[in-house]
Amino acid sequence: MTDLSDRGDLAKVAELIRKIRVALLTTLDTHGRLHSRPVQLLQLESDRTLWFFTDWHSPKVTELQNDERVGLGFADPASSTFVVVSGTGRLLRDPVKARELWTAEQRAFYPDGPQDSRLALLRVEIELAEYWLAPGRTSYLVAAAHAAVTGEPAEILGKHGKVD
Repeated sequence: MTDLSDRGDLAKVAELIRKIRVALLTTLDTHGRLHSRPVQLLQLESDRTLWFFTDWHSPKVTELQNDERVGLGFADPASSTFVVVSGTGRLLRDPVKARELWTAEQRAFYPDGPQDSRLALLRVEIELAEYWLAPGRTSYLVAAAHAAVTGEPAEILGKHGKVD
């Protein structure tokens, strides 16, 4: 894979995240173990701030009070697209922002709408991001055949970028 640049391409990261929309959010639990769960991206603001809804009764609340560091993994295996983000997560109440991010499908989790007392906003500030755009299956089969014939590992084509 080719590295596009050391400083990265934040616009590309933003484009990929917006398409994938669901990530695995990883925090540290109270014992220092990694704890991951799916979250739906509601908004990517200014290419560096990610917004999610969560419940004030979720283990995320205690975990983020103890350690604000988070990791997010976005994956779309169908298009061989992968993005990882690390940053700082903060929970807050903001009725104006909650109304801005609100969609009808959220009512399944928060029946009282954006003013639901259980509704917390999770704001993640991106500190580091990395992405991979892997070639399709055919490229891997060609590379495997090349390696079998030549005895040399093939260089897999694709794109890789890093933002920090």
